[in-house]
Amino acid sequence: QVQLVESGGGLVQAGASLRLSCAASGLTFSSYAMGWFRQAPGKEREFVASISRSGGSTYYADSVKGRFSMFRDNAKNTVYLQMNSLKPEDTAIYYCAADREIVLGRDVDYWGQGTQVTDSS
Repeated sequence: QVQLVESGGGLVQAGASLRLSCAASGLTFSSYAMGWFRQAPGKEREFVASISRSGGSTYYADSVKGRFSMFRDNAKNTVYLQMNSLKPEDTAIYYCAADREIVLGRDVDYWGQGTQVTDSS
């Protein structure tokens, strides 16, 4: 019943911007901290960004700090990842995650299916 559906991925050139969306259903959205993770071929899934339940606090991996930003619209049950100044190393499948906590923890409750982001020079 719970669904996290990512969208907005695609093929972009280096330096371009892209906005990912994650639409949640089947849960009380405002009760969940949300996050984004990514996984490149041959690598483990890594943390990208998270946002607190209220949207008041955000956290970013050092690799994306200053380039990516995350925000949420609780009225739309949707979170976003704004990606600017994309680099080839940003190429990965990006996954949306939900955790029924004030802030995202190590273990998450729900995962989306992912959306592919490819940076091509």
